Amino acid sequence: MKIVAQIREPIEKEMELFEEKFRKSMTTKVALFNRITYYIVNRKGKQMRPMFVFLTAKMLNKGEVVERTYTGASIIELIHTASLVHDDVVDDSNKRRGFFSVNALWKNKIAVLVGDYLFSKGLLVSLEKKDYDLLHIISNSVKEMSEGELLQIEKARLLDITEEVYYDIIRQKTATLIAACCSMGAASVRPDSEEVERFRKFGELCGMAFQIKDDLFDYGSERIGKPTGIDIKEQKMTLPLIYALNQSGADERRWLINSIKNHNKDKKRVKEVIAYVKEKGGLDYAVTKMLEFKDEALSYLEIYPDSPYKTSLTLMVNYVVDRKK
Repeated sequence: MKIVAQIREPIEKEMELFEEKFRKSMTTKVALFNRITYYIVNRKGKQMRPMFVFLTAKMLNKGEVVERTYTGASIIELIHTASLVHDDVVDDSNKRRGFFSVNALWKNKIAVLVGDYLFSKGLLVSLEKKDYDLLHIISNSVKEMSEGELLQIEKARLLDITEEVYYDIIRQKTATLIAACCSMGAASVRPDSEEVERFRKFGELCGMAFQIKDDLFDYGSERIGKPTGIDIKEQKMTLPLIYALNQSGADERRWLINSIKNHNKDKKRVKEVIAYVKEKGGLDYAVTKMLEFKDEALSYLEIYPDSPYKTSLTLMVNYVVDRKK
C-alpha cells in the first residue's frame, strides 16, 4: 500500500464526504468560473492539508469528527487553492502538478479573480456557521503567508538572509498554513482548549521540515533526484546556500553572491554553485535541521494514547521528510 493511502485509511470515509462537500461549495452561477473550478478540483494533489485537519480532530475526539471539522477542512482547502492560483501568477508559472496552471489557460486577470473568489469563499464558509475561532485561525495564516512572501522578495534583492531570517520566512510562507490545519482540526472538536495552540505548534514544526525538504530538492542527490537549480535561478536564499555562505572565506563569498546575483541564468555557473554548496556541507546541514524539526514535531504526539489516527499523523510527519517530490 502506498504511504499516502496508508495515512489516509483511518479517515477515508471523512475525506470522501469532504470532497463531495468541497465540490458543492465551489459551485457558482457563473459558467466560466464553474469550468475553472471543475478543472482545479479534478487535478487536486495529495490533499495533505485536509488530512491533517481530520487526523488531528479524530485523534483528539476518540475517532469522531463534527460538522465544524468539515468546515475547517473546507476553509483550509479553499485558502490553499487560492494561494496556489495567485502564486502561479506571481511566479509567472505555466505548470502546476504537471498540468497547465489557471493563468496559463485563462490568463492572469482571470486567475487573480479566481484566487480572490476562493479566498473570500474560504472566509465566508467560516462566517456562515459563526465559527469565528476558525476564521481567526485562517485570517492570521493568510496575513503571515503574505508577510513571508514579501519578506523573501525584500531579502532576495539584498541577499542578506541569515539563518534566523530564513526560518522566519519559511515559518510564515509555508509552515503557517500547515499550523492552521492542525490547530483548525483541534479547534473543531476542542474549542478554547490548550490543544489548539499545541497542534498549531505541531503543524508549524511539520511545515518547517516540509519547506527544508523542498529546498533540498533543488540541489538533488541520489535520494532526491536530479538537481534543478530553480531556487538559485530565482535568487532564493535557501538553507543549504545560507550555510555554505557562512562557511566561506571573503573571496569565495564574493564569488557565490556574484554567481547568484549576476550569473543565475548561466547553467554551468549554477552547476558550479550546486557543487560548491554540497562540498561545503550545505545539504548535510539542511538535512540535520530538517530532522530536528521532524523529531520535535513527533514529540508533541507522545502524550496521546496509541490510535490509528496517531499512527497516521506519525506517518505523515515522516512522509514530509521522506517524500520523493
